[in-house]
Amino acid sequence: MLVSGREDSIRIIGYSPEYAGDFARLNYQWIEHYFRIEEEDRAALDHPEAYAIAPGGEIFFVLQGDRVLGTVALVPKDLKADGSFLKFELAKMAVDPAFQGQGIGKGLLDHAIAYARRRGVGQIVLSTNDVLAPALKVYGNAGFVAKPAPQDERYERSNLFMQLDL
Repeated sequence: MLVSGREDSIRIIGYSPEYAGDFARLNYQWIEHYFRIEEEDRAALDHPEAYAIAPGGEIFFVLQGDRVLGTVALVPKDLKADGSFLKFELAKMAVDPAFQGQGIGKGLLDHAIAYARRRGVGQIVLSTNDVLAPALKVYGNAGFVAKPAPQDERYERSNLFMQLDL
């Protein structure tokens, strides 16, 4: 998926404030299409640095030139005594509808998983909804498995919990 040395190359970068608006735009787009915007969405999308970066996480962007094609956040959860994290929550994964079905989500997810492994995190979790079949396929192909869990109180739409043990 990643091509180097060309102006139109596709690459993945870490968080940069100049792309915060794209993080919000892409995620608001899919959430409004399938569901309704909830308070937790606004907190995350309108304040991405406080949501993911400040607590020690990361937000990745897939770029082609300067155009953002996709994004995902890794939000730290469960702090260990040494200050590292037991797990990350994979959150707010979105791919521009014009580029869906081209492997961008898979590449973004693979990148996020590799990042978590490098950080020594033992698990990645996510809350989702079973109506999002293409996303569920990408998660399943990456090794995420559905697990019983209580309702994610942050989202009315959440009806499925998945985890990947690293």
